[in-house]
Parts: sequence; structure tokens; C-alpha cells
Amino acid sequence: MTTQAVRPATVTLAAGADVLAVLVFAAVGRTSHAEGVNALGVLITAVPFLLGLLVGWLVGRAWRTPLRLPVGVVVWVGTVVVGFGVRAAFTHRLPLTFVLVAGASLALFLLGWRGVTHLIARSRRQNA
Repeated sequence: MTTQAVRPATVTLAAGADVLAVLVFAAVGRTSHAEGVNALGVLITAVPFLLGLLVGWLVGRAWRTPLRLPVGVVVWVGTVVVGFGVRAAFTHRLPLTFVLVAGASLALFLLGWRGVTHLIARSRRQNA
């Protein structure tokens, strides 16, 4: 199967959307736990998951087809596995409820925008 080249702007926007998704996840998490929502606090909360996001992008070679849902799944798995691992290493705890809620939230954020993009593209193809 040949893959069509992805425009650099698409890769940049997809990477930015993923980073934004992780930052929103961290901000929402801090808000729900009555922690301060400031740039430094959000960044500290997000760092383990941003590292996981990077691993997911590398493992999934997301720059090749960043909008594809299967690529998004690899990115999501990398984000949660590495993110939870790093977080557990520093906090020495990883409650099951956190794993379930955070994993589902990250799936919604990282896969959700890809799903919306897919629906828009499909709608445009049908209307063309």
C-alpha cells in the first residue's frame, strides 16, 4: 500500500492538537481536584503524559499519517502507558479510579478530534 505524503502543516497541526489535548486534560484534572490552574501547575501535571505523547508519536510514526484513527490509538496508548508509569514512579501510587478516568479522558481528547476530522473529511467527499 502506498501512502500519500502528508503536508508538514497537517503534521504540525496534529501535533499541536495532541499537545493541546494533554494540556486540557491536565487543566481539567487540576480543576476537578481543586488544585490551582496556572501555567506551571498544568505543565507539571502534564509532563508525564507529554513524554508519553512523544513516545506514542515515535512508536506510531504519527508524522506519516497523524489523522488516522489507528495512529491515534497508538499515540493514546503511548500517552497513558508512559504517563501513568512516570507519574507512578514519582508519586508512588496509581489509584485504579485515576487510571480509568484519566485513560478514558485522554482517549476522548486524543481520539475525539481525529474522529471529528474523519467525519468532516467524509462529509466533504460526499458533498463534492
